[in-house]
Amino acid sequence: MAYIGTSPSNGIRRKYKYTATAGQTSFTGNDDNGIAVSYVDTEYLDVFQNGVKLVAVLDYASTTGTSVVLVQAASADDIIELVVFDVFGVADSVSQSAGGNFANDISSGGLPVKVAGRESMWIPSSAMKPTAASGCALHTSVVTSANQPDMIVLDFDKDADEFAQFQIAFPKSWDEGTITYQVYWSGISATTNVSWTLQGVAISSGGSIDVAYGAAIAVVDATTAAVEIAHVTAESSAVTIAGTPAEGDICYFRIGRDIDGGGTAGNDNMAGDARLHGIKLFFNTNAKNDS
Repeated sequence: MAYIGTSPSNGIRRKYKYTATAGQTSFTGNDDNGIAVSYVDTEYLDVFQNGVKLVAVLDYASTTGTSVVLVQAASADDIIELVVFDVFGVADSVSQSAGGNFANDISSGGLPVKVAGRESMWIPSSAMKPTAASGCALHTSVVTSANQPDMIVLDFDKDADEFAQFQIAFPKSWDEGTITYQVYWSGISATTNVSWTLQGVAISSGGSIDVAYGAAIAVVDATTAAVEIAHVTAESSAVTIAGTPAEGDICYFRIGRDIDGGGTAGNDNMAGDARLHGIKLFFNTNAKNDS
């Protein structure tokens, strides 16, 4: 059985045994088993002499936390037993009926317990397709050296805005709020910028799919070397998914390359295709699982 706080094996109840000498009144330090007596609260201390429970104040004094002093001196070989009931605090607790919050991470069996919060989802380019209008190039496999990874990518042109589409169903535990994203990509030109955008719309069962996406949110990244170098953008600002997301919705997303950089010169000036490897979505959950 698991316990919150101090487990019984760690000392809910401690017992100290002393064999008295003739005339001894004070019992402190190590007992017959070499264990030093200690207690916190005299309310949780019982004292026995030869099996008979003594009365606090009337029969003994216990004020130091480390000793007990008898009013009447013990005889030789009297057995004095001190029984201490530990007082322990629970560092953090939650009402069974009302629930609540733990201040720190919790674990079970030495492993962390997963709780509601921030999650991520990887969408590879192979799970996307060019849009019918202004679509990027079809999937291509870019060959590297023999026996090295090939790149499965979508190429986005430098001369016109191009897009790809994908759709997902978020887990039931999703809080239906905003999301953010990072783009994983590579380029064919060094020391220049690429501007990526993402927009989405949620559609419920029975709803029309012929609806507009939400506002596109851009993230700009710079190449640092030539072809076959992996790049990961910074995390975007919040993307608001159009259509009032609800549990069970399918969410359509459109990712694109914005060649005019949102009207800011230099935001997208790479003189060649930008190769999309995939994106990572970040979202929040408000339930521990999807049950």
